[in-house]
Amino acid sequence: MHRGAALPLRIYVAAACVWLLAPIVIIVILAFSGEGYLHFPPSLLSLQWFARFFGDLQWQHALLSSLVIGAIACLVSTTVGFFAAYAFLRAEFRGKKLLLSLMLTPIIVPNIITAIAMYYLAGRLGLIGNFLWLGLCHAVIAMPIVLLILLAALHAVDPNLERAALGLGGSRLRVFCRIVLPLALPGILSAALFAFLASFDELLISLFLAGVRAQTLPVRIWNSLNLQIEPTIAAVSAFLIGVTTLILMADGILRHRRGRRRQTAG
Repeated sequence: MHRGAALPLRIYVAAACVWLLAPIVIIVILAFSGEGYLHFPPSLLSLQWFARFFGDLQWQHALLSSLVIGAIACLVSTTVGFFAAYAFLRAEFRGKKLLLSLMLTPIIVPNIITAIAMYYLAGRLGLIGNFLWLGLCHAVIAMPIVLLILLAALHAVDPNLERAALGLGGSRLRVFCRIVLPLALPGILSAALFAFLASFDELLISLFLAGVRAQTLPVRIWNSLNLQIEPTIAAVSAFLIGVTTLILMADGILRHRRGRRRQTAG
């Protein structure tokens, strides 16, 4: 690229990054405010709002709900997504493209439509506020992400290795457990992290289905914003940002190690 054209592009990218990161930086700074109300920039710095967040029973219950529901969504979506991805790549059956399209539909359909449909079904079955139902609904939202990651991870597993192991007398179960799973493990972990993150940050579906018993952190933040704007919200938001950052860093480390393994194998 010509040097004269590169400078405006760099300025544009830098301005876009500042525009996107500015709200996050402001929230993080407000989380350490020592004042009794939200004011930027804060004149005092303190950890009091984090202490209130971790010491308040309602916020603790919301955090526990998010962790439990996220764990259910992570386990279900990763397990189903892994076997589905393996079947899509290794098996031939009728309607494979149609089934793949259906499993990727939640990434296309607006969440509000999905949430209304799940709410109607939950209301008919009496499942409002049920942790397992919420986890399964979150798993539906996370499934397209998990499936795309695992399709890419399993695509990198050479099927000739499986054929060679089967030719040497290994059973299909043994080959699957000793060859496929270890080679696809970084992709599985990456998919699990993103599935948990998709559930942990989900608001709309939780807002419809949580009820009083299963309020997650995003729902608790929403209710607090509607009823009373308190600085604790900034601390909780900063906590969510921190969790998201840690998960993305963990995924980056997994991808780096997977890339190094491929280079070594190559």
